[in-house]
Amino acid sequence: MRPGPILLTGATGFVGRAVRPGLEAAGWRVRGMSRSANRARRRWPELDWVEADVDDEASLRAAFDGCAAALYLVHGMSEGPGFRRRERAAAERFARLAAEAGLSKIVYLGGVAPAGRASPHLASRLDVGERLRSGPVPALELRASMIVGHGSLSWLIVRDLAARLPVMVLPRWLESRTQPVAIDDVATALVRAVDLPLEGSAWFDLPGPRILSGREILELTAREMGLHRPLMLEVPLLTPRLSSLWIRFVTRADWAVAREVVIGLTSDLIASDDRFWRLVEHPDRMRFDEAVRKALAAERSEASIGGAWGTVERVLARVSGGGPSTRPATRGRSPHNDDGST
Repeated sequence: MRPGPILLTGATGFVGRAVRPGLEAAGWRVRGMSRSANRARRRWPELDWVEADVDDEASLRAAFDGCAAALYLVHGMSEGPGFRRRERAAAERFARLAAEAGLSKIVYLGGVAPAGRASPHLASRLDVGERLRSGPVPALELRASMIVGHGSLSWLIVRDLAARLPVMVLPRWLESRTQPVAIDDVATALVRAVDLPLEGSAWFDLPGPRILSGREILELTAREMGLHRPLMLEVPLLTPRLSSLWIRFVTRADWAVAREVVIGLTSDLIASDDRFWRLVEHPDRMRFDEAVRKALAAERSEASIGGAWGTVERVLARVSGGGPSTRPATRGRSPHNDDGST
């Protein structure tokens, strides 16, 4: 029997919704935290909901009451200027009150440290991890780059660009490399991290099985959608800030958030190692093409995309002579090694 419920912050978000079934399967009683508990309760009445905000001490104290551990899946990037300062303060507050409530562990999902200078977005995520790990409760920080799944903002940007632009300018920053990871693997990592025995706080990277450039990610996504390979014209002077303007026009992603994500793509986001997957006995991660097919299938289960861009997507699909890939999914390692070699 678990000693108490686990507090799931960000429970209504993309990652929170994905990790909840795994927590319940592992025997946890999940307490979902939301700034609008009544609305969340109407949508998911089976879950124990508590209304709280990481910026409000009184509500956090009530949310922590009786809990044994917590997952920190909160990110305030969309909340305007000053978000980095507010996120640091929120993380410090969360760690302090978690200790007062007697929690045994905090698990946090952050971002991979870039090879070069971190953008404000990535720097803030790394700040939060450092603040939580410096607190009195042992904290385990997991760092992922692009998460592939229906509901992921970075995936939405990639999906819309691949589906809507048969010809696109290719800024030099799209040659930056990363290791996309499937949401299924991220959820598994978070669940197993809660029970991973550690003497103190620590951080680990969560790499996907293959290193890909931004160009390759767009090309492979277009292929899985049954589209012709997009024609990419190299324009080295197109900066990330300028690129965010045409991304604003083409994609459905919230522009304020998308802009910060794109600005963070100027450096490689490569994991330092993949030892966490061995520690939790999960070495075989989902291939990128399988993760893309699952994300597309989840999207098709909802209402079709309307408006002008929906029409554009259907026309391009007909011109390409097909639709999304129906090749069988293959679970396991990519035929490429983690260093990108064949």
